[in-house]
Amino acid sequence: MTPETAPEGGRARRRGQGELEGQVLGALREADGPVTAAWVQQRLGGDLAYTTVVTILTRLLAKDVVARERHGRSFVWTPTADVARLAALRMRRLLDGERDREAVLASFVTALPPGDEQVLRALLDIPDPDAGGPED
Repeated sequence: MTPETAPEGGRARRRGQGELEGQVLGALREADGPVTAAWVQQRLGGDLAYTTVVTILTRLLAKDVVARERHGRSFVWTPTADVARLAALRMRRLLDGERDREAVLASFVTALPPGDEQVLRALLDIPDPDAGGPED
């Protein structure tokens, strides 16, 4: 076990939801090109089962943050997004599961530290290219 998965008591620490996906995507982004699931497994320290790595890669494929290409009898994988995009997808999925989106968003914004709130406000001031200009 790696220090990351085995705390002082010796019992394996359970990874947080999405943490493993982030680690796998991070490993792919460090690669020089397309890599196999075995490469990802080795890069993450080898304490994960190969099938677990393939399952995570397949989930990331379904989320459209990785691509795969047949290479012989197996696949090679490449990232198509970064860890920030993956986190944004998780946030969106949580928001989509709530009935009162406005209340959730309001609560989220009011709980932000001032610096994060300023970044969000600046991002919201950027014109939306999909929203047409003023009607004539």
